[in-house]
Amino acid sequence: MYTVPDQSGKIAVVTGANSGTGKEATARLAAAGAHVVMAVRTVAKGEAAKAEILAEHPDAKLEVRRIDLADLASVQEFADGITTPLDLLINNAGVMAPPERHTTADNFELQLGSNFLGPFALTMRLLPSLLEAPNPRVATMSSGTAMYGKIRFDDLQWERRYSPNLSYAQSKLADLMLTLRLADIVDERRWNLLSTAAHPGYTNTNLQTAGATLSRDKPKMSLLNSLTILPSQEVQQGAEPILFAAADPAATNGAYYGPTGRFGLVGPTGPSRIPRQARNKDNARQLWAAAEKLTGVGLPA
Repeated sequence: MYTVPDQSGKIAVVTGANSGTGKEATARLAAAGAHVVMAVRTVAKGEAAKAEILAEHPDAKLEVRRIDLADLASVQEFADGITTPLDLLINNAGVMAPPERHTTADNFELQLGSNFLGPFALTMRLLPSLLEAPNPRVATMSSGTAMYGKIRFDDLQWERRYSPNLSYAQSKLADLMLTLRLADIVDERRWNLLSTAAHPGYTNTNLQTAGATLSRDKPKMSLLNSLTILPSQEVQQGAEPILFAAADPAATNGAYYGPTGRFGLVGPTGPSRIPRQARNKDNARQLWAAAEKLTGVGLPA
């Protein structure tokens, strides 16, 4: 198991910290000495996860705060509550492949809003706090589905012919492009910040079924949650790429990490191949501009 380097004295925000890779990352960062702000949509679930982590790590420094990434007002309220220098932001939370098109509080398509626009707005709003820390990082969770993702600039919101899987792939490609564009901005502005990304391979969490149950009594099996013949791994291993991206001294600006075993779905963490479409800098700038316009937030002056 990957050993998280000493995080004593650091303050971290982890979104989606009540379950899956977010909860595992929270537990291991806290065990390494970090003070972790568990950013969750449902406070009761966050408190339950906090209690479970404290049962295993009694000295863990944890606090639960509410955020709904599908509501930009909630994102602003959360960010306004972070008043000290912030060492680490892990953009982990997301929703996966709801079978029918849903919208956020701001009328964005749910996956674009929750997986990309919400984290984008949160990152922009927390940048001033991050830049006050000695060696801050933003680590964003993407997905192997980014390999076949495409940014549909003519229909970002999937108002025409909604596809659960392709809209998910678009949102996770957008997360990777956010990481790479922020890394370029870091270099341009000579900020002391690392922007990194990771993907968990095929990790067994509730992500595969939570989105699929929206508007349905039972989940509809899809390409993303029915490939049981593929190798899979448990959350302890699946959280390691994001932990490496977030905390390891060897992680570099603009790097992308994931499992290095069979099909890139399981195994030890290492560098992951960045898809060609994510490396298109013109598209990244166009997507960034679209995100600024839709969310109403951008880089600090």
